[in-house]
Amino acid sequence: MAIVILRDLLGPVLLLAAAWIMPSVAKPTVPFGVRVPADRTHDPLITEQRRIYRWWIGTTGSALVLAGLVLSLLVQQVLVPVIIVAALLGVIAPGYLHARLTIRSVKQREGWFQGKRQVAVTDTARHTEPPRFPWLWALPAVLILAATVVYGVVRYPDMPATLLLHFTGAGQPDRTAAKSIGSAFGVVFLQAGLTVLLLAMAYALPRLKPDLDPTRPRRSANQNRRFASGMARTMLLVAACVNLSLAFASWQIWRGATSLAAFPIVLPTLVGAAGLLVFGLRYGQVGNNLPTDEEPANDATERDDDRFWKLGLLYVNCADHAILVPKRFGIGWTLNLGNPIAIGGFVVFLAACLVLPMLAR
Repeated sequence: MAIVILRDLLGPVLLLAAAWIMPSVAKPTVPFGVRVPADRTHDPLITEQRRIYRWWIGTTGSALVLAGLVLSLLVQQVLVPVIIVAALLGVIAPGYLHARLTIRSVKQREGWFQGKRQVAVTDTARHTEPPRFPWLWALPAVLILAATVVYGVVRYPDMPATLLLHFTGAGQPDRTAAKSIGSAFGVVFLQAGLTVLLLAMAYALPRLKPDLDPTRPRRSANQNRRFASGMARTMLLVAACVNLSLAFASWQIWRGATSLAAFPIVLPTLVGAAGLLVFGLRYGQVGNNLPTDEEPANDATERDDDRFWKLGLLYVNCADHAILVPKRFGIGWTLNLGNPIAIGGFVVFLAACLVLPMLAR
């Protein structure tokens, strides 16, 4: 019973914790996705909106988690966490949008950027002196993938003639396939694809376009470099966790399991997500929580680029050649949907997600 409750509530609790701490992770000059001048980051309005948002998330979100606890006790279904997560998203979204719209409307009405010297700065060192790829941090993900492949090859002759490939919400099999390379190693193909993708992202992160503070450019660039390097290492650890989850899923298929044990599959991935959350809280988005050498502030301010951010979450700027840009509310980077290369890459990724599962049929 304790394992069932942990399985059903660990994911929703992590989501609730992430939503609650996100205002502390976000860059101070983009509260709830709204760009504000540096001298407005401690404005009473922004402080009040953070308080209201957290009160809303804390009370309603906790009530939903408790309701999920009761639901998991009454109905032992693997879809319970999915239902709770969907309900939590229905609570988080209006809380975020209310805070965002309130701050943005006051900012526009009072002209917070009026008379400000808006400046954009960049860090050329990310191209001329890029950090080394952390190969040792990549080893766990690669070794888990290699071990999964070796075990599968050795196990293949003794696998059942019919493999169970899909399970219902109750964990019971509802689709089978005759043993073949595709059906037996479909999850491994997915595992390999995700490993390559996450390793490529870890390599690219320190070279992506930074979001620097022109009031203290050197200090901001230092924080951004440290954040990108730390994020690359964390991404590699997440890759290892995801590989462990998929390895266990393959193992259940290969041994001919008659029912799905979902918790051991999702647990490593949830641990990786928790590690990413801890990293974000410690570092802050783009490294704004990291201590560094102080630098006297100048009279510049960041550009008011809210027009390129839809809801503060989606970035659309056809004039910007960057494929990925730092998120405004969250940890990491997001696609520039105004860049054709970014859109094409996203379409290819979606196509791969659809094609790879078909290999298992």
